Amino acid sequence: MHGYCNTGSCGCGTNRSFLTKKEKIEMLKEYKETLEKEAKGISERIEELEKNN
Repeated sequence: MHGYCNTGSCGCGTNRSFLTKKEKIEMLKEYKETLEKEAKGISERIEELEKNN
């Protein structure tokens, strides 16, 4: 992040231009959790596909 988010493209879901440090930290933690869940889902899908070969 560049210290602000005005598109929501970072996964924060806000259109505000300036966020507090606490808000940025919380949003990044939530975004990290989302990415970790996505990575787990991808790993599970790969395992599933490999078993079916």
